[in-house]
Amino acid sequence: MRRIRRAGARAVPLLAALALVAGCAPWGLGTTRSSSGAVADGDYLPYDLEPLVRPGPDKYLGAAGDGVPTSTVPLDAYARMTGKRPNLVEEYASWGDSFDASGVRKAWAHGALTLVSWEPRGTTMEEIAAGRSDAYVRKFARAVRRLNLPVVLDFADEMNGFWETWGPKHATAAQYVAAYRHVHDVFTDLGVANVIWTWAPNIVNPAPNVALTPYYPGDGYVDWMGMIGYFTRDEDTFDAVFGRTLEELRALSDKPVLIVETAAEQTARRTVDVRELFAGVSGDDGIVGFVWFNHDKRADWRLEAGSVASRAEFRRLASGTRYGFDVRERAGARP
Repeated sequence: MRRIRRAGARAVPLLAALALVAGCAPWGLGTTRSSSGAVADGDYLPYDLEPLVRPGPDKYLGAAGDGVPTSTVPLDAYARMTGKRPNLVEEYASWGDSFDASGVRKAWAHGALTLVSWEPRGTTMEEIAAGRSDAYVRKFARAVRRLNLPVVLDFADEMNGFWETWGPKHATAAQYVAAYRHVHDVFTDLGVANVIWTWAPNIVNPAPNVALTPYYPGDGYVDWMGMIGYFTRDEDTFDAVFGRTLEELRALSDKPVLIVETAAEQTARRTVDVRELFAGVSGDDGIVGFVWFNHDKRADWRLEAGSVASRAEFRRLASGTRYGFDVRERAGARP
């Protein structure tokens, strides 16, 4: 539902007033081991990603915000507000953008994975599958490999949405799958092994006649299945938002599921929506976490724009020990 270009060096902080919210220490504080990860090609030893892909009972507490992760200022403020540092941060890259190695490195140094939502606008699935973007994809892949830190790539999500230029109005399911597999294969051919590949449809509710099965690239190409869905006036329980989509995903694979984007509308129910979200994620061992879309985009989804009660409920539920583990403690082992 969103179109957000990466802010890059012009990162825009959250409202300055948010920085005054009292709470936990800044996002950047921590005492666990960290590393820049960058290596020469001959020294590449990828991380063991399995503890990150399947973190056991623990959950990712993710956030997407203005300027993240190029600037950590918004997340410092977010952490004060929620009482917990996010351990998964999402940014958006348009087709042609360079890989944000600096931002990924900053996030990792503070205990968080970066999820890059890679949006191939300005081209077609057919062109990507035919290799017409290979020079760009190889450059991006080499930069990911050179950084040598775990990163999550979410290529062309919401492929079942008619609003996307790679959705059903513009590409067939077969063309989409061919493009996804081709991009994945380029990375594999270059020996890139530090990527958690994420395939993330929009929830099926707005497009019930678009089956997900034809769009699935296959277990060999996917580490996480994703969902993008929001609590609204019409869909105000976890099952109402995500239930049908979860059923379809689990008919496809037993891969872990990440809620790649979610938030709740500014209604009197927002506190209940927050409670529903945490209960749904906590109660499902197959869901590894969620990313809160903390943007004012088409609607104001930001936590700080909600009621005091909804923020307090988010903070209370995020305080659970299962949420917000330090990713560096899970990915130190190398094969």
